[in-house]
Amino acid sequence: MPGHLTAKSDVYGFGVVLLELLTGRKSVDKSRPPREQNLVEWARPYLTDARRLDRVMDPNLAGQYSSRAAHKAAAVAHQCVSLNPKSRPHMSAVVEALEPLLALDDGIVGPFVYVAPPEDDGEQQGKQGGGSSGRRRSRRRKSEGAAAAAAEPEARPE
Repeated sequence: MPGHLTAKSDVYGFGVVLLELLTGRKSVDKSRPPREQNLVEWARPYLTDARRLDRVMDPNLAGQYSSRAAHKAAAVAHQCVSLNPKSRPHMSAVVEALEPLLALDDGIVGPFVYVAPPEDDGEQQGKQGGGSSGRRRSRRRKSEGAAAAAAEPEARPE
């Protein structure tokens, strides 16, 4: 709030990123209703209540995560985004709290891997400005097409 960058403000920032991962939402989203635009303010009341945490979890995860790990990660996020900087943990404590969560599985099959959805090609080209990356993309498409053609069985006359 005072504009000073400190280790505790870094912990707050990490807490926001952790919330983004848990909820699947942006830290500030003006397209949401006024009470939901600020992620931290919206999520904070749910983070310490295990019965209500599922209301803020990313629906795209579809329950494919350890609920115990989610509750503990939410508790860490809650500590990180504390209004009082002195009550935020040191980053070493955050790491110590999160590392064991990798081992929790609650019967979930396989590790969780998030794959970001592809961006729209028109939107992607606008962002790239048509530089050399556009040439790489067209080369990649050509090589993918060649690989697909090579994988198809050869047409044989009967």
